[in-house]
Amino acid sequence: MTAGAPVAVAFSGGLDSSTVAALARDALGADHVLLVTVNMGQYAYRRGNAIVLEMADQLGLQQRCLLGQKMQHVVQRGGPACNRCTREIKLGMVKAAARGRMVLTGSNRSDTWGQMGLKLHGGIYSPLLDLDKPRIRAIADELGLRIPRIGEHWGREGCTLKHLLKPLINPDYHGRAVAEANEALLRALAGAGFEAELANVKIIGPLRRNIGLVNVRPSPPDGLKAAVLDALRAVPTLDDARFVEGPTRLIVKSGPALSGDAGGRYWVAHGRLAPDFAHPIEVEWRPSPNGKLHTFHVVDALPL
Repeated sequence: MTAGAPVAVAFSGGLDSSTVAALARDALGADHVLLVTVNMGQYAYRRGNAIVLEMADQLGLQQRCLLGQKMQHVVQRGGPACNRCTREIKLGMVKAAARGRMVLTGSNRSDTWGQMGLKLHGGIYSPLLDLDKPRIRAIADELGLRIPRIGEHWGREGCTLKHLLKPLINPDYHGRAVAEANEALLRALAGAGFEAELANVKIIGPLRRNIGLVNVRPSPPDGLKAAVLDALRAVPTLDDARFVEGPTRLIVKSGPALSGDAGGRYWVAHGRLAPDFAHPIEVEWRPSPNGKLHTFHVVDALPL
C-alpha cells in the first residue's frame, strides 16, 4: 500500500480496529480510509452502537454501516460459531462493501482465530497480527486514542450473541433472551455506579429452557446482586437466572466434528468459554445425538 491507495477498515469501534484505522489514516490520508461496520441489530450492545459513532468522529473518518442480523440467524443455528461469523459475515460483508479496496482488520495474537491467520490473504490485511493486546494498547496510547468500553469485558468486547451457549433455533426466544438479559445486566451495574472488568449473562440449558448464568468480576455486593436478579426476572424469555459464585462444571454436548477433535474441544473450553466466566470452569463433554449440532451446546452448570 502507498499513500493515496484507498482502504476499508473492518471497524467495531474497539481497541484493535480503532488502532488500525488511526494507523491507516496517518499513513494514507483520511480521504482514503473508509470505516465499514457490520451491525448485528438486536444483538449489538446499545453502548457499542454509540461507541462506533464516537470513535468514527474521534478518528475523523467516513463510516458505512451494514446490517448482519439475519445472517447470524443462519450461522448460529448449528451452535455457537463466533469464528465463522467473523469470517463469513463480518469480513465477507466488509469485503463486498469495499468494492476492490484492500480490507484492513484488527486481528492480532490475542485472538484465537487470529493466531492461525495469514497477515495478507485474499485482499485482507491484518497489520497487527504479530502483536498482543498490551502492545496494541500501548500503540493506541501513543496515537492519543481514547477508546470507551461497553463494559462486558476488559479485553475484547463484541455482540451479545457470543454469550448464547446453545443453538440459535428461535431468535424470538433464544435470541431475545441473550440480548435483553445482557443489556439488563449492564443497565443494573451502570445504575449502581459499579464498574466491572467482566459482566455477562451466559444463556445455557435445553432448547426449551433459557437459563442465565451471571458472571460479574469483581463480585458485586449482595444488594446489587439482588437488583440484577430482579432485572433479569423481568426478561420474559429468560426462565431462570443465577450468579456464578465459584468454580463450576459445565455439561457440554458436542457435535460430530467436535466430538472427534480433542484440540477443538480444548480450545472451546479454554479459549472460548473460560475467559468469559467469573470463576474457573471444568467442562464435561458429552457427544450429542443431534446431527444438526455443528459446534457445542452447554446444557447445564453445576457448582464444584
